[in-house]
Amino acid sequence: MDYVRRAGERGRVNIGWLDSQHSFSFGHYYDPKHMGFSVLRVINDDVVRPGYGFDEHAHRDMEIISYVVSGALAHKDSTGNDFNVPAGDIQRMSAGKGIRHSEYNPSQSYSVNFLQIWITPDKSGIEPSYEQKTIDESTPVTPLINPTGTNGALSINQDVSIYKLTLAANASHRLTTGKRWGYLHLIKGTVTVEGTRFGAGDAFGLMQDKVVSVSATDDTEALWFDLPIGQS
Repeated sequence: MDYVRRAGERGRVNIGWLDSQHSFSFGHYYDPKHMGFSVLRVINDDVVRPGYGFDEHAHRDMEIISYVVSGALAHKDSTGNDFNVPAGDIQRMSAGKGIRHSEYNPSQSYSVNFLQIWITPDKSGIEPSYEQKTIDESTPVTPLINPTGTNGALSINQDVSIYKLTLAANASHRLTTGKRWGYLHLIKGTVTVEGTRFGAGDAFGLMQDKVVSVSATDDTEALWFDLPIGQS
């Protein structure tokens, strides 16, 4: 692996209603060794207590993706979108030339755990847009996002594809990068890659012309990012 990010070494902010772990530098957490990987700029692993959330705030020129692990997320924005995003759905918001939005846990009983992912856009100043879909788990590798929104995926304003990787215990899957970079973030389960063990919250990055086999030791859920060659 060219880059390894361990769950326990991530930046962390715990303010009571929000417990957030940052894979890359974000907000008050700054680490020059972890500024992003290619155009992947943010993966925040957020747990929000019942009835709490992020008040309305502004974004500009960023592709923002929410992947709900458990619970549900209530989204409202300045373009009129007002949706609940339950576990099993993925959401993409292109901030473009400017958008305001809020995110809340609508439950009064259960926390919501979601990954907030930021990807730097290919073009600046576009019209803001929003998409949401339910994830079809009929195959081990499910397209979630790609530049053209094909194969049942959401679209994105960048040369990036994101896949959900689901492996049963003792199953394996080969990851290849070709003339690209790749980044695997483990959500649940445990895998072994080239003799190295990775658990929930761990991640690793691969640069171009790499081939590795991911072997699951138990039921595993992960996100695989197919990225353009960039800087880490």
